[in-house]
Amino acid sequence: MATLPVEVITEILSRLPVKSVLRLRTTCKWWRSLIDTTHFILFHLCKSHTTLILRHRSHLYTLDLQSLEKPLEITHPLMCYSNSIKVLGSCNGLLCISNIADDIALWNPNLRKHRILPADRFHRPDSSLFAARVHGFGHDAASNDYKLVSITYFVDLHNRTFDSQVQLYTLKSDAWKNLPSMPYALCCARTMGVMVGGALHWIVTRKLEPDQPDLIVAFDLTREIFREVELPVTVKGNFDMEVALLGGCLCLVENRGSGFDIWVMRVYRSTDSWEKLFTLTQDHLQIGLPKLKSVRPLLLDRGRVLLEQNRSKLCWYNLRNGDVSFVKIPGIGNSIEGTVCVESLLPPTLLNVRDESEMQGLGHLKNRKKRDDFLSKGFKLTL
Repeated sequence: MATLPVEVITEILSRLPVKSVLRLRTTCKWWRSLIDTTHFILFHLCKSHTTLILRHRSHLYTLDLQSLEKPLEITHPLMCYSNSIKVLGSCNGLLCISNIADDIALWNPNLRKHRILPADRFHRPDSSLFAARVHGFGHDAASNDYKLVSITYFVDLHNRTFDSQVQLYTLKSDAWKNLPSMPYALCCARTMGVMVGGALHWIVTRKLEPDQPDLIVAFDLTREIFREVELPVTVKGNFDMEVALLGGCLCLVENRGSGFDIWVMRVYRSTDSWEKLFTLTQDHLQIGLPKLKSVRPLLLDRGRVLLEQNRSKLCWYNLRNGDVSFVKIPGIGNSIEGTVCVESLLPPTLLNVRDESEMQGLGHLKNRKKRDDFLSKGFKLTL
């Protein structure tokens, strides 16, 4: 390895799982200097391995998507005052989680590093009833900052009005700030905002009629404002709807009673690009299985969609032939919630943006050769 260019070594290491990279990091100072650079951390993120985080009450498990078996329990950093831990969002390998006391942690489970966020500025109006609270977590590429939005929804039953408190936490400031209220009523099938196109998304309604949602609201992380995203033209509104992320596209799930329609927006913010991907009905399931009450797409892989069904089971839906195959997960109860997460080396703090000199400095520690000469001989890295 002494003769390999730094660029080639970086390319090789970027394809390794986080655990293998962390083992190499402990072997010598040179490996550590390379792996700790911002350049390598971001380069590795571009090639990261996708995993599934499963929540069962107060327990969290990681599940390899290649095998989908033998879940591994991971120890989260929050105190458990009840049988519940919430996942508020997942972005670039960072999980945002909370407990019943509203303690919030920004956590990289692969690095086993976390950051406890300061308490928010939540204030409950005297004349209103607390109705719901949702969160969304994502990365603002324009400012290179991680942001967490909290929306608390209140209802005044006497006057038939609603209001909201919107607060935003930014990692750069490590503080919360208040934003103007959101002029929509929340429809909370799920509390986690869906990150697509630099914005977080929820199902809402313009009126105080939560059984009649009629649009998707998006919170733009860069401009820090809300904007509307129209539903497909043929979708007239249904209480049992939710949004998801599928294949990098905004996804809409509509329960029509007879089945679940899965829509994807092929071109973000283009209403005409909504396309019905498939419909899942009870007929797709095995005889004797419980009634299909909820469906949530988790990811798209090689022509198959991984679905969370009834918050209790996982199944693959084959887009080519419509076949459904269930995933058996040993050792976990029948109440689960899945979140897609990538393995990454990102710490729960802001990365220092350094120039190319750090990579050039590493290069001087090695005997450099031309890449063409090296590749013509072939190589093999054994760990």
